[in-house]
Amino acid sequence: MLGEDFVWPLWDAIVAIDIEGQPGVSVEDAVVIGVPNPGVFGFVPRHPNGGAVLVCAGGGYTKLVIGKEGVEIARWLTGIGFHAFVLAHRFPNAANGVQAPVNDAMEAMRLIRARGAAMGINRVGALGLSSGGHLAASLTAAYPDAWRAPVSAHAGIASRPDFLIVGYAPISTNAAGRTVVVGKPPLTPPEKQALYDAVQPDAQLAPDPPPAFIFYSENDAVVPVENGRRLHAAFGARAALHVFADAPHGFALRTPELPAGQWPHLCVAWLTQIGVAG
Repeated sequence: MLGEDFVWPLWDAIVAIDIEGQPGVSVEDAVVIGVPNPGVFGFVPRHPNGGAVLVCAGGGYTKLVIGKEGVEIARWLTGIGFHAFVLAHRFPNAANGVQAPVNDAMEAMRLIRARGAAMGINRVGALGLSSGGHLAASLTAAYPDAWRAPVSAHAGIASRPDFLIVGYAPISTNAAGRTVVVGKPPLTPPEKQALYDAVQPDAQLAPDPPPAFIFYSENDAVVPVENGRRLHAAFGARAALHVFADAPHGFALRTPELPAGQWPHLCVAWLTQIGVAG
């Protein structure tokens, strides 16, 4: 479906996703507009380094830009030795509830750890772009007391990543009372706004957070760079923050001609420095 090597369901139902414009759309430009049954799409490296990364694509929690911010990222990761697992999560809406994306991401992390040992995986990180960055960062935050967690098939296995990579993500500036855009109206659907209100990773970071690599564009017209500064301040010395002067929102791996296009090289150096790559 996405050029993956295998697919794992999260909740005992065959993975099902709806791709915009099927048939004929290229994998690189695939956009998911519905996720009836969530799961992870696995990509295997030729030369494994023992690490794995859960990849969370953006799309504003109403779709998933799964080609540009999922599959292309997975291919980059496998090229540097990581197993990559592209997450197809449910969206927050009236049918799924507020916490569905977070529950899916947590279960994906547990599943990768549960099955990964047999694949030689001994460390699992998370990488998220745009709204996927909020979701990835949510894995390092406290689970809201008001939420009731679903029963996991892998209870007792940690869902927190061993390292975190976040790009141009709306960490908390969509939350009520924390916006930086004057008069910003509530997001729709209401469940999406409720998710951003309930999970603000910079303000709810769990103790002993993992190392983090954070990158943003200073002139991002969609997601204010203040999100990156807030997340960096919360992580403190455990995080590296890179702010590039000029790049469009959603640049992912597609601006090699700009300074922002250097983030993958900087990230590899960082991954090597913290001892999970190289």
